[in-house]
Amino acid sequence: MMIIVAGDVLVRAGKREEALALAGWFAEQSELEEGCISYRFYTSIADPNVFHIFEEWETAVALAAHFQTPHMAEFNAQLPNFLAGEPDVKEYEVLAIS
Repeated sequence: MMIIVAGDVLVRAGKREEALALAGWFAEQSELEEGCISYRFYTSIADPNVFHIFEEWETAVALAAHFQTPHMAEFNAQLPNFLAGEPDVKEYEVLAIS
């Protein structure tokens, strides 16, 4: 069953450009993974320090494998340097596609 991961992350003031670079690198690496349909970061028009994440995975197994990759470990190691709060990220199962 297809899995969606979506949420918001608030980036510290003054760290936006560095966070954009990290997010871009991480999205590129993630999209190379087997089972990744898409992996995107978007920035809020209302607040450019709010990043929205949206991922599509073919299966829960593919998503679980994603959490074990070296680039995930690197991303998680760098992430505290940029966060202004706890990320609000949720996982969803896709029940139907029209």
